Amino acid sequence: MARRRPAGEPAHDERPAGGEPTHPGGRPRDAAIDEAIILATRERLVRDGYGRMTIGDIVADAKVTRPTLYRRWRNKFELVVDALDYGFRRQRDMYTVDLSELAPRDALVEAVRRLDPAYFNPDAMVLMGNFAGEASRTPELLEILRQHAVEPRVALVAEVLKQLQERGAIGVDIDTRIIAMMCFGSYFAAFYAGEPTEQLPERVVAVLWPVIASASPAGG
Repeated sequence: MARRRPAGEPAHDERPAGGEPTHPGGRPRDAAIDEAIILATRERLVRDGYGRMTIGDIVADAKVTRPTLYRRWRNKFELVVDALDYGFRRQRDMYTVDLSELAPRDALVEAVRRLDPAYFNPDAMVLMGNFAGEASRTPELLEILRQHAVEPRVALVAEVLKQLQERGAIGVDIDTRIIAMMCFGSYFAAFYAGEPTEQLPERVVAVLWPVIASASPAGG
């Protein structure tokens, strides 16, 4: 079945009829070219948003040809999905601390720090805002934002909270997901309020910890 083009996705950005297949056989892909295209896509998403961004702009910025791009992605929508995944993969590569080795409270502070959308990309808030702004014209964008940028971060903190429950550090009746969502939302509140986020993880945990910590020694 042919893929339905999301509403608002320009037809001229589709792979031309008779164009090269997405993943043909032959020589292996060049990772440097892949990254150049992804980075150009992310920059255009911040500057222009999804609706105004074109494949022509991306190939010009990345200094590649259209056939080079279409060998890797069939259309703009699929490219954007990978561009979001790239950001979270790079963020995970920056983690240097094993949370299981930290004291419970310190582990939660570090987990909340990793929620920050700008952890890897300083322009992440603008990028995510552009996606949300396109929701009425291209609702599929909001869904991929949820799946590829929001859910991985919320799930990370929820999992850390579950591990802290298993360690006896926080109450077993705590709703780990709602706490993770509240922590994630604190970054957006700080962004729109114009407040710095450097100390936000510690401040958030300072409020939460007395409420969620177990009375057992592990909760200290």
